[in-house]
Amino acid sequence: MTIGSHLQEFHGLPAFTFPEAADKPLRASALPSPESVAWRVAVDSYDSQESWPDAFARFLEAVDTTRVRALVVGAWSDVYDSAPTEVIEALVAARDRLPELRAVFLADVVMEECEISWIVQGDVSPVLEAFPLLEEFGVRGGNQLVFPAVRHERLRRLTVETGGMPAEAVRGVAGSDLPALVHLDLWLGTSEYGGDYEAGDLEPFFAGHRLPALKHLALRNSEIQDAICSSLASAPVVARLDTLDVSMGVLTDDGAAALLSGQPLTHLRSLDLHHNYLSGKVRSRLLETLEPHGVEVRADQDDAESDEEEDGTVWRFVAVGE
Repeated sequence: MTIGSHLQEFHGLPAFTFPEAADKPLRASALPSPESVAWRVAVDSYDSQESWPDAFARFLEAVDTTRVRALVVGAWSDVYDSAPTEVIEALVAARDRLPELRAVFLADVVMEECEISWIVQGDVSPVLEAFPLLEEFGVRGGNQLVFPAVRHERLRRLTVETGGMPAEAVRGVAGSDLPALVHLDLWLGTSEYGGDYEAGDLEPFFAGHRLPALKHLALRNSEIQDAICSSLASAPVVARLDTLDVSMGVLTDDGAAALLSGQPLTHLRSLDLHHNYLSGKVRSRLLETLEPHGVEVRADQDDAESDEEEDGTVWRFVAVGE
């Protein structure tokens, strides 16, 4: 996923943007079959002549929603200033009209529409509660994000993308019972943009008791990436993972060395550390240790750059902040 462009695919389906309101009636024959795409419903956040609930109401009338499998919520009015309360209420109210819905992404909003840390969120748990058959849920934006601990029997994939994830939301996800969850991806972000979590808030993820089916764990885009890696070095959950992702954050030689000196990682299919602050020596050591065992290691630095001030202070940054 990227915050630079809208989702091209979601839940294994190509994304299709539901047309904006027009003078002429929308013909159903001009639309794809309901189950063949992930439907994106959005309005112009800055200058829309239509509210998101109104656009969604048109969608419900134009499409046979009993066959819709995936829904992508794009921008709503004043997404930089207003929580998606009405959006979530509209989704919940339509639950009986969406019996086959298996995937929802909330806030497919790109930087030209609103920077990720300016997207105002709210309590997203009503979506999970309203759709007990949901298999995939994604949300972008950490500003005022509320994610209380929930239990969901069917959810297999959960993604939360933020430039700074509030500690209460981290603890809510960590405290959730998600017995079917296979893929967890959290962009934790930085304290500068509301990421006031600490390593201890992540402890339930390391233990993995509430995530018995987990195979892919991504705890990334964090300013405390070294501390996360130090904890993962002895975390029970790692032994049953196929893939581990600690990319996009402030990862230095200390964090990578902790991973290498901890429990074996040779059972992994892949280890992602891209966007890092590793020395060439440590990067080579990672490759030499793991690649002979068939582990795909992504340890390129990409655009990770340090800023050094005249007094010698070095500043390092997560990949996605503002």
